[in-house]
Parts: sequence; C-alpha cells; structure tokens
Amino acid sequence: MNLTEKQLEKNYIYNGKILNLRRDVALLPNGKTAYREIVEHNGGVCIAPLTDNNELIFVRQFRYPYMEEVLELPAGKRDSISEDPEKCGIRELKEETGAKAEKIIPLGQLYPTPGYCEEIIWLYLATNLIFGNQDTDEDEFLELEKIPLEKAVEMVLSGEIKDAKTQVIILKIKLLKDSGKI
Repeated sequence: MNLTEKQLEKNYIYNGKILNLRRDVALLPNGKTAYREIVEHNGGVCIAPLTDNNELIFVRQFRYPYMEEVLELPAGKRDSISEDPEKCGIRELKEETGAKAEKIIPLGQLYPTPGYCEEIIWLYLATNLIFGNQDTDEDEFLELEKIPLEKAVEMVLSGEIKDAKTQVIILKIKLLKDSGKI
C-alpha cells in the first residue's frame, strides 16, 4: 500500500523568529483531502559532553512552556536550515558549558514530534574535553551539573529526566559504551 500524502496547498499562518506555522491541504492515499498543520523549524542539536570520569555535563534551565526548570544536555537550534549540524553542536557546547571537544561522535538524528513538526535534532557525543569560559546568549540563564552516566540512566528510567532528546542520547551512549562501540 502506498502511504504517501501529496501536498496540494501550503498556507502560512505565522512566521516567527524560531518557527513558522502553516496549514497545508494534503491529498491522502485514498484520494480524499485533509488539513495538515505543520511547524517549520531549522532543527537543532543535542550534544552530550562526557568527561574522562564518565560524567555527563548537564544544563539546568527554566523552560517557559512547562513553567519549570528542566535538566537536559546542552542543545540549541541551528541558525539557519543550511548550518552544518556538527558545527552548531560545537558552538552550543562552547556557549553553554565552556568546553571544547577533541572528539565529536555522531549519534544519529531524532524526529521529536513527527505528527506536526518538521524539526530534526542531530545527536552528538563530545569527549576529550578542554574547559574554558561559557559564552551564553544574553537571554539564556542556566546552571551546569555533572552527573555520572550510570546515575543519568537511572534518572531517565525513574522519570527524573523528562527531556526526550536527553533521554535518547543518554540511553544511546550507555548502550554503545556497554557494547564497546565507543
């Protein structure tokens, strides 16, 4: 069965600084049409800094949509759709933690909300870290926390770490380390 939907119309509702919202008309496989609401986003990265002591460096920051502080790994959006994701990750690592990595390992891509958003998040592991000063954005307020990888896995499984990209990358790193692939 062909599951492909064809875009018939593309109608922008909102154009913003970090996202656009559109309402498309799509032709369905059965010949009928349906509306599809789509959030356009440049995509982003999540980069997991892992110290020589097997600790991950997290950022704790207030996330307005949830009205709470969220513990997550360093992450950020690409400045443009054409920005190289790895370069974005290197920039975000430096801005948020002050660290540079001698080794960056790609860990794949993540579609965080495929039902309505075309965002892609690229995942990276950063090792052999060299520390310097943070360079956060002027509207970015965060605290750093080092957490051993094993403890981070426990925090994912207990629900203490709620951020999806952070959960995925922690579990990937744990499985790859246990299998000897990293």
